[in-house]
Amino acid sequence: MRYAAAARRYIATTAVTGALTALLVVAQAWLISRAISPVITGGAAPSTVRPAIAALAGVVTARALVLYVQESRAHRAATDVTIDLRRQVLQRAAALGPRWRAVHGADTATLLTRGLDDLEPYFTRYLPQLLLAATVTPATGLVLLTQDLPSAIAVACTIPLIPIFMILIGRLTEAHSEARLRTMERLGSQLLDLLAGLPTLKALGRQAGPARRVRELDRAYNATTMSTLRVAFLSGAVLEFITTLSVAIVAVEVGFRLLYGRMDLATGLLVIMITPEVYQPLRQVGLQFHASANGVAAAEAVFAVLQEPTPTPGTAPAPDLRTARIELAQVSVSARGAWAPADLTATIRPGRVVALTGASGTGKTTAAQLLLGLLPPDRGRVRVIAADGPPMDLADVDPASWWEQIAWVPQRPVIVPGTLLENTIGQTPTDATAQVPPALADAAAATGFDAVVAALPDGWRTRVGQGGVGLSVGQRQRLALTRALVTDAPLVLLDEPTAHLDAASQARVLNAVNALRAAGRTVVVIAHRAALVALADDVVEVASRPTPAADSSGATPAASPADAMDALVFSEDNR
Repeated sequence: MRYAAAARRYIATTAVTGALTALLVVAQAWLISRAISPVITGGAAPSTVRPAIAALAGVVTARALVLYVQESRAHRAATDVTIDLRRQVLQRAAALGPRWRAVHGADTATLLTRGLDDLEPYFTRYLPQLLLAATVTPATGLVLLTQDLPSAIAVACTIPLIPIFMILIGRLTEAHSEARLRTMERLGSQLLDLLAGLPTLKALGRQAGPARRVRELDRAYNATTMSTLRVAFLSGAVLEFITTLSVAIVAVEVGFRLLYGRMDLATGLLVIMITPEVYQPLRQVGLQFHASANGVAAAEAVFAVLQEPTPTPGTAPAPDLRTARIELAQVSVSARGAWAPADLTATIRPGRVVALTGASGTGKTTAAQLLLGLLPPDRGRVRVIAADGPPMDLADVDPASWWEQIAWVPQRPVIVPGTLLENTIGQTPTDATAQVPPALADAAAATGFDAVVAALPDGWRTRVGQGGVGLSVGQRQRLALTRALVTDAPLVLLDEPTAHLDAASQARVLNAVNALRAAGRTVVVIAHRAALVALADDVVEVASRPTPAADSSGATPAASPADAMDALVFSEDNR
């Protein structure tokens, strides 16, 4: 109810339908007893009870309609809540930054896909019965109290046994459900890591070890799932036995009193029909508790993500990056037991090409994330100094106004399924004869992507898959550079744009960087190759430094996806 508006609406609807169900249950039992008892005793002809039978048919129809509304709303609410929670978790994961996603990304992906599916049985099976237990059970119990005090006393003495056994069995079910979710997250995380690193593992002949580990996790997941189901079946059997025995006690004592004439038949029939309805909601709550346990375990994992504190975004509008400069002053970020980068100091002036160089692992990509505002520094400051204004900390700048002035080309460009036009200018013209915008044609010529397009059967309307499936690595890089060049963003960040490229493709990238500089745009490029470094106006050396075991900053080194893959591979050697 706190995190999803759809849950609040659904609970309000279910409370109303539960109250209606309680009234209809009582009315149905009362009408049946009043329609049958005169006929059985011979005190009335069948024709005299026709109004009661007609009313009974109306009550049964109304009860079916209420059940339909309740079931349809339950499925709709489960879908709405799942979508809402997924949206919130994705937004929170984006706000928590790349470091948090590097550690928790795989677990969160498993939770958002398979884990949240367990909310559907919680909404469709468990929650309605829980609300019916809060409405139907008191209403039917009150009817028993007004109609037959001994039966009400018998029910009051036996009904506490159901929640007592539910608590005992439910604690065990909850533990099994949490274990199942943890196993599923581990299985999903290692499967994602294995799929991401499978080409490298096969090249090294190391694919067998992780595959054995995944099979072990699969068997563990099956074992925890079956243990949860065994507990669920056990709880169902116990609750069925308790409720059946309790109803039998009331039926026997009512039967004896009817036999000796101490109760009229109509009241006896009403009591016998009402008694099972008192126990029914509580019994169903117990039977569906395993569904709730899985859903609650998934929801708790979602709430843990949503309760992670996020940095407060700035509100000040970003200055114009065509004239502003960016300063990094003694900036350090803690990662994997080291400062990477360590005490980085640099000034990025408008209209210049700045190359970040250094050995692998020194924090060049992390420095780019600092410039993007995706990661706060653990030490030092990142400031933006407008041409006609005072310096301001990047943490105080509104992220939206900052990002709209930046084009970012990572090592693995983000390419979504769709046409090449959709991946460069965001849309594909509906007119098949429409010409490519001149700015896009010029950008493609500068990066050499025009030759790639000319060789494709559908040209710019060629469709590519997720991540650029259908294009080579070099072609994907040139597509991303074309996309950066066609925008008017004054700051362009390139993360090793010449990696994995041949000499001809590298020359195209260098031409694209020159074109960006000629257009007066600022380019920050992470570079290893000498040709790209030689092109730069300013070269900044990025270095790292080991972090002492007990650092005074208290920063906790963060893991990376590469660390997770190393652990997956080399843990097999240790075993």
